[in-house]
Amino acid sequence: MFKYFPTNYVWNLSVNLAIEMGARMGEIETMCGPLQEAAKAPDAAGTQAFRETWVSMADRLCELAAEDEAKGRLFSAGEKYRRASAYLITAERLQAHDAPGRLALYRRELALFHKGASLMRDRVQRVEIPYEGSHISALYFPAEGLRPGERAPLLVQLNGLDSTKEMKYLVGLPAWLSKRGVSSLMVDQPGTGEALRLQGLTARYDAEHWASRVVDWLEQHPQVDPKRIGCEGVSLGGYYCPRVVAMEPRFACGVAWGANHDWRDVQKRRLEKEGDFPVPHYWAHVCWVWGAKDIDDFMRIAEDVHLDGVVEKIKVPFLVTHGERDSQIPLKWAHRTYEQLVNSPKRELKIFTDREGGVQHASFDNSINAGHYIADWVAQTLGGRAAA
Repeated sequence: MFKYFPTNYVWNLSVNLAIEMGARMGEIETMCGPLQEAAKAPDAAGTQAFRETWVSMADRLCELAAEDEAKGRLFSAGEKYRRASAYLITAERLQAHDAPGRLALYRRELALFHKGASLMRDRVQRVEIPYEGSHISALYFPAEGLRPGERAPLLVQLNGLDSTKEMKYLVGLPAWLSKRGVSSLMVDQPGTGEALRLQGLTARYDAEHWASRVVDWLEQHPQVDPKRIGCEGVSLGGYYCPRVVAMEPRFACGVAWGANHDWRDVQKRRLEKEGDFPVPHYWAHVCWVWGAKDIDDFMRIAEDVHLDGVVEKIKVPFLVTHGERDSQIPLKWAHRTYEQLVNSPKRELKIFTDREGGVQHASFDNSINAGHYIADWVAQTLGGRAAA
């Protein structure tokens, strides 16, 4: 794990995630160099300083991109807009949920992501899936080389507690899958991304409620093979994914990128000051995500967020992955999920070690080898390709 700030795990997590999304080291140094003292400050003061430097770099990139556009250099402009969006994702993620300007920051990040994609002629598409009188927003990315009328396998990809569909896309799994003949759908499920910020859709433990609507939509998609739809979840998605694969029989396989077998226990340990937090303002953040009135209400909700008695219902291939030195979710929970996959016809537990990299939570410290391992497993399981 790259530790720019010696005493601040949350900020180091953010910097590592930014690197995984395509941040440049020179720009990281410019943004983070002035922040050493702020990294030691309480949440509110520290995160405001972090926000200012990262937004300033995004502003600079947008100015440079506009200069590129004026010269007709649209690929260069698109790359800068996309990188600016990654820096805004990083800044927005650290703010308190009710911080002034947070929503505007989020809307700007969305706009820059799509502007960058358009100028770069990226094939990623924003889509809306009907849900509860509203919709779930997602990003669709097709498999490489699809012929007219061809239907490809697809992997639905779920956020964790504090990630978004744009972050999932930028880290790279959709591109790695596309080369292997597998399409992707990155979902802002309730409790994350647009669902939470723009529509007020909070998380729910019975994730199959919304996941089934996603499958309904995919079954009607002309480029998707409805018999080869898999599901992957990162971090808290390591709870959601096994849950939906167990309860929604139309999923053909599942992958937990960071096992999260018993999130209720993790919350109890965090109340006792055990384990690292993923974001500042943690307790206010989880109350926002889950629609809880206060911590006591949240802890009541969290009692249902576990997989005991659920994983046994999975009857399709399933891959459980975990970083060997995950400081947020103990490794024992990966073993628990694997042990309970007794009815899966093809179960696998992959622990990422120092040899491969990706030893931290959900491989955020070095995702590429772990991501390629997952992409190969999914391609071979759903009938894609592992080589040209």
